[in-house]
Amino acid sequence: MKLYIHPLSGHCHRVVAFLSMVNINAELIQVDLLAGEHRSDSFLKLNAFGQVPVLVDGDTVISDSLAILVYLAKKHGLTQWLPEDAKGAANVQRWLSVAAGQLAYGPGAARLITVFGAKNFSAEEVIPRAHEILLLIDSQLADQSFITGQTPTIADIALYGYIDRAPEGNVNLAAYSNIGQWLACIEKLPGFVPFQKTAAGLEAEIA
Repeated sequence: MKLYIHPLSGHCHRVVAFLSMVNINAELIQVDLLAGEHRSDSFLKLNAFGQVPVLVDGDTVISDSLAILVYLAKKHGLTQWLPEDAKGAANVQRWLSVAAGQLAYGPGAARLITVFGAKNFSAEEVIPRAHEILLLIDSQLADQSFITGQTPTIADIALYGYIDRAPEGNVNLAAYSNIGQWLACIEKLPGFVPFQKTAAGLEAEIA
């Protein structure tokens, strides 16, 4: 099994962390985004969108971080991470959609500006958007340890990286005590892998 990644990508961190937490081995292959490796003919054959991560499992190629999480959970029968019952599966899917939507275009987009110099987002727009979704998530965590209840699922892994590194996008987490406790709960899980930090945004001020 091979996983094509970039170490500063929250999308990639989701998969790297999950593989470690469920003890599945994969060869990590770093893709040099600055050098344009993700636009090479060989990489585009794996993912026509030119994005990381990409998982290669024998003859099976899966792109998109959330799809990879679902694939791994399903293939290995990890029902504690992705429930089989209709209600449980739907609850996880709800938050996977948040990870792909409000989270990506809130905290994720704010971090793209400071870490990667993205020009297609405005901090004045995405930072308020980030706080809107963080407030909602903080409320969701008011009386439970994880996003869907008292046990972790792939939804927690999907949300973790861009929330944990939100300060790199100048999004302050100080007001979200429930999120702080949730981050700590995830970081205590066996096999957890930290998301590589950068000296950007608020993190630069702390450093």
